[in-house]
Amino acid sequence: MAEINVRIGVEPAKEFKGPDLYDLCDATEGAIIDGGGFGWVRPPPRKALEAYYRGVLVVPERTLFLARLDGVVCGSAQLVRPMPNNEAQAFACNLMHSFVAPWARGHGLARELTLAVESYARREGFKVLNLDVRETQTAAIALYESLNYVRWGKNPKYALVEGKMITGHHYYKELK
Repeated sequence: MAEINVRIGVEPAKEFKGPDLYDLCDATEGAIIDGGGFGWVRPPPRKALEAYYRGVLVVPERTLFLARLDGVVCGSAQLVRPMPNNEAQAFACNLMHSFVAPWARGHGLARELTLAVESYARREGFKVLNLDVRETQTAAIALYESLNYVRWGKNPKYALVEGKMITGHHYYKELK
């Protein structure tokens, strides 16, 4: 059987080029429908998704990372810095809203997204990267634990999905 070569990549986004925003919204909808989370339980209207991602690009405390499979945007993650008035926690940032569309999974993109955010945070001088994840996202939990994130707590009332409370797990990683 012939081996299929695919190109994967992750980069911080300063703007959306060509079909990037359209592809990002498609990937987001697929991940939400598959239980990907990051706040939404059902995909919002397309105009709301587009406005959300355009807004992310203009928030100084956020950096949006785009994951690509053969050049097509298929996932993203966000590095979220503390507000400028939060001097006590200025050493730590958050990895949020990380996902890969179901059709693009199995190529190591979730790992590459996480490592890209870690590397970027290190270069910006952050000492700790925090994240949280629903207990139902077992693949994400396995990934973060394989990358040496430390689970420091659980919130039994983390998310409400279809009338059911879902536990959330909280992690951190020291960026050395």
